[in-house]
Amino acid sequence: MIKKRLPPLNWLRSFEAAARHLNFTLAAAELNMTQATISQQIKGLESQLGCALFIRLPRGLELTDAARAYIPGVRESIEKLSVVTDEVFGKERSHTLTVRSNLVFFNTWLAPRLANFRHNYPDIDLRFTSNIWLDSVNKEADIEIRYGKGMWPDLISDRLTWDQLIPVCSPQLLGPDHISKDTPPPSNAEELAEHTLLHVIGYEEGWGHWLKKLGHHSIDASQGIHFDSLITAMEMAVQGHGIALSRTSIASTLLASGKLIKPFEGGVTTEEAFFIAIPSNKPIQNHVQAFRSWVIHQGQNARY
Repeated sequence: MIKKRLPPLNWLRSFEAAARHLNFTLAAAELNMTQATISQQIKGLESQLGCALFIRLPRGLELTDAARAYIPGVRESIEKLSVVTDEVFGKERSHTLTVRSNLVFFNTWLAPRLANFRHNYPDIDLRFTSNIWLDSVNKEADIEIRYGKGMWPDLISDRLTWDQLIPVCSPQLLGPDHISKDTPPPSNAEELAEHTLLHVIGYEEGWGHWLKKLGHHSIDASQGIHFDSLITAMEMAVQGHGIALSRTSIASTLLASGKLIKPFEGGVTTEEAFFIAIPSNKPIQNHVQAFRSWVIHQGQNARY
């Protein structure tokens, strides 16, 4: 079966406008065209469809029966195309900000502060995605929030946190049966050997780094459970599965709520941190700069 070739969209737009106004001149003014262009496109559409769409009267136009049957489908199709175009592209170009964020940073640091941004910038729509792995720059993101040392190719980064690495755990840990919370937390670093360590893959400054910095060389830094994100390690710590090594900026809310405690003293200043990063090869649009400046200001006012 040979499908009939669809008419050009601009011909259909001219037909819809002319059918609505029953006047080529008014249709031309609406579409910012000349009356001659509208007339020519209508003739082209009639030629392709093989039938007349308008009856030319001395003082206006009248739709033919074929045109009356055709116009509802044309109008609905144009409206649907307009809606989906606006949803996908209309606001995105000027108002929608796409932020690719480290997940634990978003949940514990950024999300509680977003009400302030939305209050100050109500016209900026937000879209968030997560970045567990940082193999490449996400080309669709306007801004990224990353953990590391702030040196990434093709990105300009600004530091947001100044952290201490601290051990954290539940006030009561799971006992030998791994079900009941009946084991007290360690009271010093030496007792870590008797507990499960919760590790995060990909962090340079992990348990091995912390133990070495504080001189605890006899403790096996590799034992325990390994995770691919800090947010899962922190949740396991809340559930009492072991001792996590957290950043103060991330742990502060959970420590304040009592879900986690710092069982003993022992902080190590981090070289790694959370950074906000933007592509270095793109112009900075106003809505991107607004969010960037706001986040940097929030970070400077929340040094831990």
